[in-house]
Parts: sequence; structure tokens; C-alpha cells
Amino acid sequence: MSREPQLSGQTVLVIGGSSGIGLETARGARLEGAEVILTGRDTDGVHAAGLELEASIAAFDPVDFDRLGRFFAELPGPIDHVLLSGGGACYAPFAELELEQARRHAERDLLLPLRIAQLSTRAIRPGGSVVLIGVTEGRRPAAGPLVSAITAALPTLTRSLALELAPVRVNLVVPGFVDTSRSAEVLGDQLDARREQLRATLPIGRVVSPGDVAAAVLHLMTNSAVTGATFDVDGGQQLVLV
Repeated sequence: MSREPQLSGQTVLVIGGSSGIGLETARGARLEGAEVILTGRDTDGVHAAGLELEASIAAFDPVDFDRLGRFFAELPGPIDHVLLSGGGACYAPFAELELEQARRHAERDLLLPLRIAQLSTRAIRPGGSVVLIGVTEGRRPAAGPLVSAITAALPTLTRSLALELAPVRVNLVVPGFVDTSRSAEVLGDQLDARREQLRATLPIGRVVSPGDVAAAVLHLMTNSAVTGATFDVDGGQQLVLV
């Protein structure tokens, strides 16, 4: 039996939608009947994704809050859902952490969600949603002071925003290692070894894909009973601490 697309007639905005989790979410939203708007810092990547999905696009750094505000002001109409895709955590230990580096990450990982929430109050239809992305690894104190602090703050921020933005829903998805092009760039020739380690160690016996995380994001967009929640999509990584 076929079913009706769950996002038919709705508009999904993906901030950071040119690759990885953002792009997979955009693909899933399109399959569910949504109109899609994509933003990203990589002009070529956003353009390619826009052509693939027949989506509206804009290329800019969302931490440029003035540019972000203009983008929301220029939206052609109301939207229904926003995904703020993650931009990579800072795992620097205290001895190596530079203040400017910490400021940039705090702007992106804490102030940007707040700014998105402010702009969403005027842009999202009632009953819509905002989905944020965190990281599993930051739950380990040894991951570094900045990522640990941000990881601890995001669930609290999510619950608070869920109250403040209601009836717009706000939820948080927390992946572990995800097999993306960014992971490949960071790990280089160590990527295959990391994959094998995770396959041997994770309770699910495989590596988490961007599609796994996107499925959780789409669920949170379509399930109107969920708000203020934190969803772990890490294959059990936090259970085994790998």
C-alpha cells in the first residue's frame, strides 16, 4: 500500500544543506513532497545540490548574522521546518584552545541556534519545527572543554526554546561519528581504520550514515507530538565510548 507524502505542501529550510546530513535531509524532505530551500558556505556545493533537488539556494556563512537576517527577511513566504546542520566540533584540549577559536565555535554552536530561533518566530508557520544538530563525543570530558560545555548546553537550550517558540516545536539530534565527506577530510588515510573500529565495536555493527541521521530529523519534522526532545543517533557509540 502506498502512503501520502508526509511533507506535501510544506517548505523545509536546510541551513548547511550542500553535503552530509543537511543534504540527505533535503533529499528526504523532497521525497516526502516538500519544497526545499538550501543554504551553505560552499557556493559550488549549494549550486549542485540545488540543481539536483530543484531547490531554492543561497550561499553565505550563517554566522554572519546580518546576512542571515537579510536572508530570512527575503524569504518568499512562510516556511514550515528548519534544520540547522552541524558545522564540526572543536576538540582542542584546554592547553591548546585559543580564545578566538573558542569564540567562533560558541557563535556557531550556541549563538547561531538562538538567532535562528529569533528569526523563526516570524518565519515558521504554527506547528512547524526547528531541528538542531549536536555531537555525541562531547559528552566525554576528555573530548575538550569547549565541545563538552556546548554539548551540555544544547539539550537545555532546546527545551527552553521549545517553550519559548511554541507552538513551533524545537528538537535536537545528537549523532556520533557519521560517515560523511567531512569525516573523510578530517581523518584522511585513517578513515578506513576508523570505520573498521566502529564496525567491530558499535552495538549496531555498522557505521552511522548521513541517511540514518536524516531519518531522525524528518521524523521530528513530521511527528507533531515531539518537542524539547534530544534524539541520539550514534549507533550506541556513547555506550561503548569509542
